[in-house]
This record gives sequence, C-alpha cells and structure tokens, in this order.
Amino acid sequence: MQLPQLHRYATRPGLFFTADGGADVVARSETAEQLWFSVLEPLEAPSKFFNEAVRLPDSAEYSLIEQMRRYPICTRMLKGMRMRETLFRMDGPRYGLWYLHLPKAWTGMHYGYRADGAWDPEHGLRFNPYKFLLDPYGKGIEGAMALDPAPFAYECAIEDGLVRGDAWGSMSTLDSVGKMPMSVAIDDRDATKHDADPSHPHVPWSKTVIYELHVKGFTANATWLPEEKRGTYAGLADPITLSYLQGLGVTSIELLPIMAKQPEVFLQEHGKTNYWGYSTLGFFAPEPSYATETARRGGAQAVRREVIEMVRALHDAGFEVIMDVVFNHTCEGGNEGPSMCWRGLDNVSFYRHPAGDAGRLEDTTGCGNTIDFTETHNITFAVDALSYWAKRIGIDGFRFDLGVSLARLNGDFTPYHPFLYALRSDPMLGNLKLIMEPWDVGPQGWRTGQFLSPFAEWNDRFRDATRRFWVSQTADPSHPQVGMQEMATRLCGSADLFATDPGRGATNSVNYITCHDGFTLNDLTQYAHKHNELNGEQNRDGSTNNNSANFGVEGPTDDPLVAQMRERVCMDLLGTLLLSLGTPMLLAGDEFGNTQYGNNNAYCQDNELTWLGWDWLIDESKTPQFRRMESVSRLIAVRKSLDIYNHEGFFTRLSQLGLLKQSSRVQWQLPDGTTPIERDWFDLSRRAFTMRLRGNDEQDVLIVVNGGSDDRRFHLPADAQWHLLWSSTESQGERPSPGTAIERVEFGPEPSLWPQTSPPSYDPDQAPVFPAVTTLGAAEQLVRESRAHAAQDGAHAHDLPLPGQDLHGGRHSRWPVEPDRPPTEHAGPVEMPDRLDTAIRANVSPAACPSVPVVRPESYAEPAYLDDQAPNVWTVPALSINILLQEQRPED
Repeated sequence: MQLPQLHRYATRPGLFFTADGGADVVARSETAEQLWFSVLEPLEAPSKFFNEAVRLPDSAEYSLIEQMRRYPICTRMLKGMRMRETLFRMDGPRYGLWYLHLPKAWTGMHYGYRADGAWDPEHGLRFNPYKFLLDPYGKGIEGAMALDPAPFAYECAIEDGLVRGDAWGSMSTLDSVGKMPMSVAIDDRDATKHDADPSHPHVPWSKTVIYELHVKGFTANATWLPEEKRGTYAGLADPITLSYLQGLGVTSIELLPIMAKQPEVFLQEHGKTNYWGYSTLGFFAPEPSYATETARRGGAQAVRREVIEMVRALHDAGFEVIMDVVFNHTCEGGNEGPSMCWRGLDNVSFYRHPAGDAGRLEDTTGCGNTIDFTETHNITFAVDALSYWAKRIGIDGFRFDLGVSLARLNGDFTPYHPFLYALRSDPMLGNLKLIMEPWDVGPQGWRTGQFLSPFAEWNDRFRDATRRFWVSQTADPSHPQVGMQEMATRLCGSADLFATDPGRGATNSVNYITCHDGFTLNDLTQYAHKHNELNGEQNRDGSTNNNSANFGVEGPTDDPLVAQMRERVCMDLLGTLLLSLGTPMLLAGDEFGNTQYGNNNAYCQDNELTWLGWDWLIDESKTPQFRRMESVSRLIAVRKSLDIYNHEGFFTRLSQLGLLKQSSRVQWQLPDGTTPIERDWFDLSRRAFTMRLRGNDEQDVLIVVNGGSDDRRFHLPADAQWHLLWSSTESQGERPSPGTAIERVEFGPEPSLWPQTSPPSYDPDQAPVFPAVTTLGAAEQLVRESRAHAAQDGAHAHDLPLPGQDLHGGRHSRWPVEPDRPPTEHAGPVEMPDRLDTAIRANVSPAACPSVPVVRPESYAEPAYLDDQAPNVWTVPALSINILLQEQRPED
C-alpha cells in the first residue's frame, strides 16, 4: 500500500494532521540512532491501533528496549497507569529528520518520543530509550514531572528529598513514562484559510505604555471575580479587569511567561515552584495551571482556547498583548538535570558546549544550559514558535529574556546575529513589538543600547539613574552620584545609548523603575537591604545593588512623616518614568503601592507575598492607594494627550560625523531662570532644573524638577504663561503655585464606585481583609516562618519586621497618615519651609540602618532671588517633578 503524501510542511518538525484522519510526524535528531513515536491510550477504551501493533509480552526475559527494536509497531500495557503505550518506529534520519505517517490521530491524543543512541556523557551523548520525551513542537502539555529517579537519564536516587547520583555514570534503566508530562495533539487546521487570523492592534511605539503583570498573581486576590476565575487567563479577560486596566490608561499588557513551565530540580527538592515561569517546558504549549479548572478538565485544547479568548478580549478592549519568552535556556538545567525533551533527543545540537568539550554545557544564563543559536535549526525552531504564538494565539509582541545569550557567535555578542536577522526579516514578526533584555550572565554580558533597529531594549541605565537621584541621594545627600546632566539624558530618551543606528529613536528605550525582578516600588523606599529569607537560600539570592533606602526605619512603620517621605519619593519615581521620552513600562501593583516585604527575588513565591492585594479597591471611600492609582492614571492620560510624546526621535541632531548635538526642541533652565553653563552640568549637587520641550505645531511643555528637600522658587520662561497639568505631590495635598508659596489641597471624603463590582456571591465579611493597621494574614504568616527558619539556620535577617509591626514592636500603617493639623476652611497657599528636611532628621530612629544617614548639605539651601516679584515665579514643592503646559503659543 502506498503511503499518503507527506504534509507540505514535512521539512519542519511537528505533528501535522492529514485529510485521511491520520497525521504526519516529523522530528529532528542529528545524532540519534533510532526514534520511536509513542502514543498513550487509556485501557478503558479500545485502541486505535489494534490491527497494526504487535503486543509485547509481559516477560522479564527480554528488556523493553530489546522488544522495541524487534517490531515496527508494538504495544504494551502500563497497568500502574491504566494506559497502553503504542510505539511506532520512525524512518530516518534524512538530513537529521525522522518521519512517520500515523494512520490515526485525534485532538487530545497523548504522545511523546523515545530515542536510542550512544550513552557517552563525556562526549555529550545521553541517549536513553527508557525515557519518555516531550515533543519540542507540541501544542499542548498535560501532567508534571515527579521528583523521582525515573526522569533522569543517569542512575540516581532520591535521598532526604535530594537527587543523588553521578551524571557521568551509568545509564538508568527506569522507565520514565508516568513520571513525566505528556504532549497533547491539537488539530488547529484552519478550514477558512486563515480568515480568522488575529487582528493585531499595532499601538504606535510613541503612544505605548507597557504594564508588566503575572497572569495568576494579578487576579489571584481579585475581589471582583468569582473564585473559579481568580488567577486565570479568564480572570484577566474579565470585563471588570479590563475596565480597571483601561481606567489606568496603559496600552500594552506584558505577560510574564505563559509558555508551559517546569520547576527546577532545586526548587522541587525544597518543595517550591517557579512562580515567574522562566523555566520553559514547552515552547508551543501554554501553561495549564493558569487556566480555569473547567478548562483544565477539558484538556489541552480547552486551555489553549481560554488563552486565545483572553488575547481576543484584551484586543477588543484596545490592548496589545506582549509575551515574555525564554529562548535562552530550558527547564532541563545542567547535565545533572532530567531528560525531558531536548537532552534526550539531541543534546549535542540543541545546547551550547565549550569548544573541544562536548560533554560540558556552556551557561550564560545562570540556569545550567544555553540553547545554541549558532545552529540554524534552533533558530528555525524559535521562529516557528514565535510565529505560532503570533498567528494562532494572537500575541502582538515579545520580550526576550536574557537577549544577549540569543545573539552570541563563538561566545561573543554581535547585533548582526542570524537569529536577530531572522526576526527582523520575518514579514510578520518583524512588524510586531520586539523587546530585548540586553544582558546575560556570560562574559561581557551587559549590552544595553547595542541591539539595532527594530529592537527595543530594557534600559537599566534609566532605572539606576532615576533610583539614585530620587531614592539614594534623597536619603543620603552627602554622597551625590547623579546630577542634572545624567537626569537630562534619561529624560530625553537616553540618546547616549540608543542613538547608535539611523533607524533607532527614543522609543527604543524601554524605561522602567521596577520590574518583576527586584524590589517593588514601595519596597525601594522601605528597605535598605533585601529580605529573601523565605526563599530558603539564606538571603544570598537576589541583587544586593538596589539603590534603595529605608528613610530611617527598615520595613513598614506607623510614623506618618517617614511614610509621607516614602510616598513622595515613590510618586517622583513614577512621575519621572511617565514624563521621560521613551517607552515607559510600569510594574503591576506599583500604581497602588504593592509590597513584597523586602523580597527582591520572589521567583519561587506563589502565594500572598506575590499576589496583588485588591482590598483597597472595595473600600466605600477612596483610600490612599486609590488616590495614588488615580494620580498615575491622570499622568498617563496627560502623557497620551500631548503630541510632544508622539515624537519618536531624540531631541538631538545627529551630525554626519556621528556627534550628538543639542536640538532646538529642548531647552534647559536653572531655578533662577538662567541657562546652565558647563560647570552646572557636571555639578552633582544640582538637583533643580527646568526642561522645556518645544513643539512644532503644539504648545510647549515644561517639566520642572525639584530634587531638593525644601520648597523652591523657579523663574519659569517669561515668554509664555503656564498652567499645571500634574504634580507628583498632588496625592499628598500639595502642588506648585504661582507666587512665593505652594498650594495646599485638602482631600475630603469621596465615595468609591468599585465596591459595587464585587460578584453577588462575594461576602466582604468572609474575605481576607488586610486593613492598614492590622496584620496581613497569610503574608504575615509567611514572613513569620521565614524569620523562624532564618533564626534556626543562624542567618542574618537584618531585623526584618513583621507585617503590622515596626522595629520597635508597634503596629504600622502601609500608607501615609496625615499628621494632626488645625482644620482649615478652604484650601490655599501655605508656607511650609524646611518641612521635609525636618521630617527626615526628626525620624532617624535607633532602628535606622547605619548605611543610610540623613544629612542636609549646604548646597541645598534656598537661593536668594533678586526679584521674587518677577513674572512667572512659581514655588515648587520639595522633592517633586511636575509638568506644565503653555497657555498659548506666542505670536511668531
């Protein structure tokens, strides 16, 4: 009988359904001696392959491998799993590809591979046909790896919860089926010839505001959702969730990885999970644990459908969906890790190895292995996966984790890497948003600004400069590190980093203050040290260079003045982020003050510590969290309304010699109205200045920065009148004002509409409540446990306070508490000299960290103005960033 013609995509690996009810199966392995395709069926149902397969006897006379090699199609009973396994010997290799036409195939079919070949670990060959392997191109995954010796290709044992064995020792003969996840076939043929392809929103870069969130953590505590939708794809697609995101004003939702994941062995040994998801198990399959229970019961196809519906709901609401992807390594880890897929199929070709030592793995990721992107087939694999997510799922862009590892040739980074050209030249992917994390942990791995057009990049220089200016130097002004020149460069889009290619502009700089990796915004101002004890690594994990400060008290406090200082600095950080040229990225929760209690590496914390708390949203009146959220929303609206931010280029001119020259579209002034001279730019104590963005056809904009600890008078440009659009101090009841005093704004009680959004079944009396002056339930218990373990291990906890307790043993408020002051009948200008400086110095308690002294240098004294009655004198609150708009353009 003549075999049906192979699928037109048979030169690419994968499982392709055919018109005869079967499927063409194509797999790649350049070093295997034989491949088998394995189909798993339940014993309770008749086999689809009864007439073709030879049943293997239950005999100890011959090993499984000996029997497999005898027959082209054979089947055996897996009584412990109540399943049968049918094995199809594949034909090949043909230029590294193996082929099979499967006579019957169906959506929901569980399958995998087995590979036979040399066991020679010293030369990188780790074939073991006893190991059930996932399909690298599988579109669905069900099940999880058990911490058991079976998934490991070498002989090992589990002793006291730890894997013990020699990865270079003997080959294991334990069958891993049943202890491994399974690939699931999904028939996604489009009978309408792609008429239903997704319509990408394509938000212009110049209008993009990115919002980074975790699918589960964002809605795990969402009070407006019924229980079954919390922490799921469906929860993110809920109309109320979408309404919140629209109200905030962001345009592009960046999801932490939603590809199928597998916790690293280290985490499994310690009973933890990889919450962030940067440990990929399947590059085509979505993570099933984020789906609703109903979808999970429906299988991989139902999970995939829920993901597609989430993306379409976000599109319908006007949002782009950007997906964080991890193509630098896999969940298999180092040589000591399990054989789940790539290691068992083609370890030599898939992973990078040092020259002349194929037995070892290169690791520029810190995760044990690195995918070899000098291999054309691995580039094809990655492009196929990205195209699938973009075309079939509807993803609008990708952020590449540890992007430098994807662009190393012979160990060295190059922006001309074939993978980067493959992305930019692809007719679909090249038109989506492509964002690089421009570093890895390999040699010379920090490459910010060195990826060329069309790639955008996370700008860590923006992050560090902004943190130093507003956090470190505010807490310790005696050691300035960042002055006006550095801040001006970052406000203008970081031309020093990104004006390296004619096609690049300010929008290629993805500006951010915080992201999933590190402190939250609130924690930047509450902790001088990281507190990762709960992670179980004796607080040795996570970065120690955070540019953070505690402003006198490590952790939460009930001191209202310290709390006010922290809130002020947080709003300055947010203001700088959203008023700078470039593409801003906001971390979910920072808009209302989310905290992780000092944990700056919460990758393994899938609990209340990392799940966002939304109780502030259902309060009958507007809470301080609500007011911060409103202020951020107003600022985003201001940014989106100004044409000046639609300018994608730099406010500099690039001469033919490649020299950066100042543009006439940006002008700088000191508070006294004069233009800075050269020594001013290099004076690190200069913390007050005005940035004027001149429009072509639109009104000019002023960004007024007062980084000093006192209210300060500014002589604004006298050729126009100005009105305030937004100030970082408004949420605290202050804003700039014409004249010699700031304006005080009193907040009266305002009702909140959000309590009405809770589902009918929601009972606030039964819900976990986290009021500001009480303990924090599950989060408190977690921190208590971490301190107890730290004490047992002799670890230094840096006197980590419990939620609800400051270092003196008192209760705390997570939010600013207004100090007692005489009631006023109306809001008006009020003199408040030295207020913040006094607040800092008055609250250096015995609990203050010695590394964060609070002093006041003479250079911050209020300057003497020659004429306070001059036109356009405004008084600007201390520690503030403000944006003003020209009333009307002067006559040309």
